[in-house]
Amino acid sequence: MTLINGLPSHVLLVHVVVVLIPLTALALVAAALWPRAGRRLGPLLPLLALVALVSVPLTTHAGEWLERHVDDDALVRRHAELGDGLLPWALGLFVLAAIVWWTGRRAPAKPGQGGGTRWSALPVRIVVGVLSLAVAAGAVVDVYRIGDSGAKAAWHDAYSKTVKGSEGGS
Repeated sequence: MTLINGLPSHVLLVHVVVVLIPLTALALVAAALWPRAGRRLGPLLPLLALVALVSVPLTTHAGEWLERHVDDDALVRRHAELGDGLLPWALGLFVLAAIVWWTGRRAPAKPGQGGGTRWSALPVRIVVGVLSLAVAAGAVVDVYRIGDSGAKAAWHDAYSKTVKGSEGGS
């Protein structure tokens, strides 16, 4: 998938990544730190993380196609290099989302109720919470860095800093 309605698909697919990765990161942290949020999200959390994960290679593939169809530029190369680093973060979000969902299913709804397993123990929740915070922060920062480099690559020298023409009468 390289073109959508005549436009390079990368410029459209990138919006999916820019929305879903931070949204998944936020949902993961909420579910990892507040078990009630995790229960409310249910299987939506790993499903959202899976869609975010799948969107990353689709977007990078479309970006590689676009890179071959624009002038050689250091800013474009830097953007492509940064973009290649997002997949491990997206995979981490997915794995942790699946763990949070799975452990949330196995834990009792209220403390002191039966049905919990060793996976619902406080030390495990703390470790999963800390990992979720770290991976979510890394993923969001990476998306920001990639997006910033992409905007610089797309817009450098592509606009005038002064107004061209006048708007009738001033």
